Amino acid sequence: MSRGSDITSPISIVALRQISGSSRQPPRSDLSNGRDREMRKPATLRDIRRLMGSLRRDDSGIAAIEFAMIVPLLLLMLFGITDLANYFAVDRKVSQISQAVSDLTSRYTAVQESDVTNFFTIASAMLTPYDKSQMKASIHQVYLDPNTKTAKVVWSRSWNTTPLTKNTVYPVPAGLVGKDASGNWLANQYLIVGDVKYNYVPTIGWVVSKAGVTATEVAFTKPRQMTCVMLGSTCTPSGG
Repeated sequence: MSRGSDITSPISIVALRQISGSSRQPPRSDLSNGRDREMRKPATLRDIRRLMGSLRRDDSGIAAIEFAMIVPLLLLMLFGITDLANYFAVDRKVSQISQAVSDLTSRYTAVQESDVTNFFTIASAMLTPYDKSQMKASIHQVYLDPNTKTAKVVWSRSWNTTPLTKNTVYPVPAGLVGKDASGNWLANQYLIVGDVKYNYVPTIGWVVSKAGVTATEVAFTKPRQMTCVMLGSTCTPSGG
């Protein structure tokens, strides 16, 4: 090969320049603009997906939401249980008071007005710490009339309510009536009745009605010392 063949001819240099120029990429700025235009929409979707994913993973507000949902229920349970507990406590006291005044009266052969007043004073003290003004208490002596087979009031005294009038028919459980083999009522039967009512008004009223609930108890006791317990001179076999 001749020495002249190692030297590139001008024609070859021009051709190479044309070829390299035709394969040259566009300016970088043009590519960047195109890529931004192409990536704009997918980037927006990716941002939304990324945001939704972060929201799914974010549990920082769960405790606050649970607290807001549970607190009303807890308050309802707290105050509801408190009202119910107070009502049951009052109901138990009403039962104890009715039995106490009936039993105390039955132990006497005769009572005076001052004795009856003392019985009611004891009853109101037993009601502590609840409102005494909501209690209505009565002590009756009833005669079981074998002729009419009804119980009639012989005498009645009351506290914070109106006493029953004499000969008022009073309901008595059939099991407390003494009967002979033929089913007839026995004569000379008396009962001392302790009748107590209490209108319990709740503090909150979410469970128990705000108007109140009446607890009622009636206790019957037979006179212990005599056939009947006299109040003044009022105690006759006929009940009238």
